[in-house]
Amino acid sequence: MRAVLYIHGMGGSAAESGHYAPLFPGCAVAGLDYRTFTPWETGGEIRSAVQELNARYGDVTLIANSIGAYFSLHAGLNGLVSGAYFISPVVDMEALILGRMAEAGVTEAELRARGVVPVPSGAALSWEYLCFVRDHPVEWDVPTRILYGSRDTLTSPAAIRDFVRRHGAALTVMENGEHWFHTAEQTAFLDDWIRKGEEARKEQNNEKNDRILRTEL
Repeated sequence: MRAVLYIHGMGGSAAESGHYAPLFPGCAVAGLDYRTFTPWETGGEIRSAVQELNARYGDVTLIANSIGAYFSLHAGLNGLVSGAYFISPVVDMEALILGRMAEAGVTEAELRARGVVPVPSGAALSWEYLCFVRDHPVEWDVPTRILYGSRDTLTSPAAIRDFVRRHGAALTVMENGEHWFHTAEQTAFLDDWIRKGEEARKEQNNEKNDRILRTEL
């Protein structure tokens, strides 16, 4: 039996995993309500959850949304998950942080000196966080499918293309899609994307089993 683990984005919850259960019939679908909000801490939470599911089921697929995907990239999951679906993933956190700094008028020298700078637009800026991002490049070797909206304002098309090139991911772009897939049209597109991904996975497994059978014969 296969397990599917859902990692929510900012402001989300594990309960969102219920949406995906019908898309993975026969699988155990669960969500993780992580309690921390840094890649080094949340990544550890995700890794522990994956290890627990692996011990019970032996096969884990990951679904990660927005910053949940970024946290997953720092969870050390190579070899622990058989595949991943990334929805509007944050793949260039440095650019995102620098953009927020520019909007708030905060220089690197100021952030370094103060350590943490509260900003009205969201979570406080952190020098430790920025240093972690720069000192820990992503090491990701998991078969990954990415869904990206052409109107995503958090991650640039160039950043997505670069991630796809470096990590061999499969990219699907929804024209006029947003970072948050929430309208009826966007949700239907997302669901169809997963169904097609599962169909492709079954075909690949069938081809793999056929090759094994021919070798044994």
